[in-house]
Amino acid sequence: MRNRSIFIFLFLLSFAVKSQTINNLKQDLEQIISSKNATVGISIKEIETNDTLSINGNLSAPLMSVFKFHIALTVLNEVDKGKLKLNQKFFIRKADLHADTWSPIQEKFPNGEIYLTLDELIRYTVSHSDNNGCDILLNIIGGTDVVQKFINEKGIKDFTIKVNEQQMSHWENLYKNTTTPLASTALLEKFYKNKILKKKTTEYLYQVMIETSRGITWMKAGLPKNTELAHRTGMSGTNDENLRVAMNDIGIFKLPNGKHIILSVYLKEITESFEDTEKIIADITKAVWNYYSRS
Repeated sequence: MRNRSIFIFLFLLSFAVKSQTINNLKQDLEQIISSKNATVGISIKEIETNDTLSINGNLSAPLMSVFKFHIALTVLNEVDKGKLKLNQKFFIRKADLHADTWSPIQEKFPNGEIYLTLDELIRYTVSHSDNNGCDILLNIIGGTDVVQKFINEKGIKDFTIKVNEQQMSHWENLYKNTTTPLASTALLEKFYKNKILKKKTTEYLYQVMIETSRGITWMKAGLPKNTELAHRTGMSGTNDENLRVAMNDIGIFKLPNGKHIILSVYLKEITESFEDTEKIIADITKAVWNYYSRS
């Protein structure tokens, strides 16, 4: 009986210490965001231990290019079903390549009239955030409704996709695609655990996300050099009043002990400078890294 009492005491003590330290992390995060001219939503989960923390986790946030992750999942589901193949070639017309948007494809092939494989389109879209590649993928699978249906079927309800990248060139459409930090974390966890795609396509997309070339001064800047990070970014431009609709970064990073942290950060209605907004995401990431790497 005495040994059992000691065990219960030590368990309760460790739980109390853990609660205290997670509250310290929450306080650190709240201090980072409290004085910023932006609405910030954060969701964190350590995959292996199910340790969680959120601040404004149910914030309804404009997705921006984060939705390219959801689109890639839907495309790769078609690969899993055998309806598409990664080496399958698609003809890209000049009319498919809008010049007034971010597009490494258009920069490399301004006249179009080329063939690109599905693999190339996914890499351009997910790793390099190509807006034309994104809309071409949407056309291949049948549009935004297909993505909405697939993500909802995977148990993610706080997710709305109504417009593509070209349609988001109109300011009012920037608010139409939405999700929450908690929904993003839930989707990333399901993805990591092979509950969205088959193992082979999961590993493929995870590596494509590791190779992301965008947002290197956002989440990536808050992590030690060479830390494994699979992530997807998204941001809007600003209007005449210097209002930025959103800047987001969601991803999974690996700790020195081999465990994995999911971090979903959404900022909306931002009037901070671009550099200061980047730093908010980097500082949030650094605080999370410091806490869990010590733990």
